[in-house]
Amino acid sequence: MAKHILIKNAKIVNEGKTFESDLLITGDRIARIDRVITPPNANTKIIDAMGKYLLPGVIDDQVHFREPGLTHKGTIYSESRAALAGGTTSYIEQPNTQPPATTIEALHAKYAIAERTSWVNFGFNLGATNDNIEEIKKSHTSRAAGIKVFMGSSTGNMLVDHAEALDAIFRDSPLLVITHCEDEETIRRNFEKYVAEAGGREHLTPRHHPLIRSEEACLLSSKYAISLARQYNTRLHVYHISTGAEAMMFDNSLPLAKKRITAEACIHHLWFSDEDYANKGNFIKWNPAIKTAQDRETIWKALLEDRIDVIATDHAPHTIEEKSRPYADAPSGGPLVQHSLIAMMEFVKKGKITIERMVEKMCHNPAILFRIKDRGYIREGYYADLVLVHPAMPHTVTRDSLLYSCGWSPFEGVNFKARVTHTFVNGALMYENGKVYPFRNARALEFARD
Repeated sequence: MAKHILIKNAKIVNEGKTFESDLLITGDRIARIDRVITPPNANTKIIDAMGKYLLPGVIDDQVHFREPGLTHKGTIYSESRAALAGGTTSYIEQPNTQPPATTIEALHAKYAIAERTSWVNFGFNLGATNDNIEEIKKSHTSRAAGIKVFMGSSTGNMLVDHAEALDAIFRDSPLLVITHCEDEETIRRNFEKYVAEAGGREHLTPRHHPLIRSEEACLLSSKYAISLARQYNTRLHVYHISTGAEAMMFDNSLPLAKKRITAEACIHHLWFSDEDYANKGNFIKWNPAIKTAQDRETIWKALLEDRIDVIATDHAPHTIEEKSRPYADAPSGGPLVQHSLIAMMEFVKKGKITIERMVEKMCHNPAILFRIKDRGYIREGYYADLVLVHPAMPHTVTRDSLLYSCGWSPFEGVNFKARVTHTFVNGALMYENGKVYPFRNARALEFARD
């Protein structure tokens, strides 16, 4: 007999509307949404959601969970558990692991790990290289979410910098092409310039990061990717837009499902600016770099104008010891999945974005973009991937509250107003008021193909 969970008196946020309703979960699906639902039997678990928002589970389209090969930084187990506590019920993980997921075999090996250890639903991108076009051509029949192209180097040394290889990828990829856009030649030239000005690489500081990984580097690379997509009519998604100039290049004249070229903004580029390097240092060192307050505001403008379609994290943990090295030796990236939803709820409270638009960018749109079956919405018949959020339960982020393997957060010391109280994955209550239940119910995401 299928188990029932009845959520009563919730404020459901879905498809541009907020309304009070009950919701019945039967097995792994949403069975019914109605103003008043009677428990179907005496064994029905009832959760009173009075005063809370019921949202679709967040779908984070860009995370680095570090497994295999970099597990001292994090694992699929540890980071997906943190995601669960933050209201993220599905993720798409990146290929720059060791070994990198640049073959179908390596990609499916990561799926095998996730099937054993992930707390939330999972998908993986296949990585592009200068010479793996034959693997990319086969990806249509694989389980890949998309094809990740590092057009600027990052953790894992997967830089694709041969023009012939990029042409082949954009021309022949049967799946969505996803890019990290930074021009490597510009970055190297800037690095040499600032090393000379500082009197040695040991004198560089985090304030140099947005100067080295500059607006010019991002803009050149994004323009190149867009030109290739237009030339070959490729479906292109540009990850982590960090400059205002890039943000305004994207079109908002079509609904997302009809767009061929799309873009993503990340939490850290919406929250921080280059003024924060003075206090946060390497702990907000990401690639692409966090840039000016004006860039941040223009990214927000593009997001609200639907030029930017998705909000994600680029969750990329490193150890405290690694991040505490001198700037030039410290890796880029940081952990965010445990606090992405409540960080965005801060902007909701401040009137920067409505809760309906937040849900669109974090839940609906990733499902549309990656063509994920039966997830991303609160609809009868869809998987019951859900999160309850109390909008007024203030708490301060402390190190001992973190579930990340790396044990730190750029949000330490921040007092958030909202709190995730419950997370459901495929109909199972997996997280409740700080408790992670010792049962995993995650599944591989299903992607519709052309």
